[in-house]
Amino acid sequence: MATLVPIQGLHHFAYRCRDAEETRHFYEDILGLPLAHVIRAERVPSTGEYCPYVHIFFEMQDGSYIAFFDLGDNQGAEPSPNTPDWVNHLALQVGSEAELREAKAKLEQAKVDVVGITDHGFVKSIYFFDPNGIRLELTTRTAPAAKLDTYKAHAHAQLEDWIRVKAAAAQ
Repeated sequence: MATLVPIQGLHHFAYRCRDAEETRHFYEDILGLPLAHVIRAERVPSTGEYCPYVHIFFEMQDGSYIAFFDLGDNQGAEPSPNTPDWVNHLALQVGSEAELREAKAKLEQAKVDVVGITDHGFVKSIYFFDPNGIRLELTTRTAPAAKLDTYKAHAHAQLEDWIRVKAAAAQ
């Protein structure tokens, strides 16, 4: 199959939020991501469905966004009943281990429960939840580019091995 078109990067990833102001406070005042755009509408543009909402966007340094929909009913998204809460998460990159330690200290000062610093061998990370129950990871790369290139070179073989082991276990 031919490739689609070159994907240039992430524009935004959107979640549901319980309360736009609570979410703004967390992402802007605590994480430092500026509120960059707000869309308020009565109908969903893609479907025409009536559903009053506000769509808020927080900008990261690379120009991409984390976005949220407040549907006006003070309800957050329900967690997936068949997925552990550590699986679905959004990982955001910071520039260094020193910045990761600084972020952890500032989050803890803001009374946010933080897990880590966890060393994954190629990155170090901290984990915490936003007010909507969304798990966030702040991470910094620790592996040199050559090591990352080695991971890429072996990725297909490792996935094929996982598929084989998984299929054997299912039999």
